[in-house]
Amino acid sequence: MVSFYYKTFEELTSVELHDILALRSEVFVVEQNCVYQDIDGKDPFSVHIIGKEKGKTIAYARFLKKGISYSDYSSVGRVVVSIEKRGEQLGHKLVDFSIKTALKLYPKDSLKISAQAHLQKFYEEHNFKRIGEEYLEDGIPHVGMILKR
Repeated sequence: MVSFYYKTFEELTSVELHDILALRSEVFVVEQNCVYQDIDGKDPFSVHIIGKEKGKTIAYARFLKKGISYSDYSSVGRVVVSIEKRGEQLGHKLVDFSIKTALKLYPKDSLKISAQAHLQKFYEEHNFKRIGEEYLEDGIPHVGMILKR
């Protein structure tokens, strides 16, 4: 059974931070073969959403309030599920928990994401709507999407 919770950067333990960075690196750098600057200076200003099972971090996302990634929107990013746990609907549970957390913490803010283009339909299932044209981010096609409320 996966349990989800969130913490500010200051509340994270060193082990939690290590596990988050290891999962992000495992998927975004190694699996996707994408050399990019994952540690971008936004983590200290983020709310970190963690999914754990049997003490292991298997899912993660970070929430950023308005003004960090986008001047007019809050955002959710670095959404990731470990490769061995895919196919268990954890991505949907993680996104649902992330949206609820964002709306709880900043209910008046609109929510925007930069989604990998191949995941557009996945995010549409969570009421995100594509805006604008496809673009490259770190060599991977992305689309901007806004949560419809």
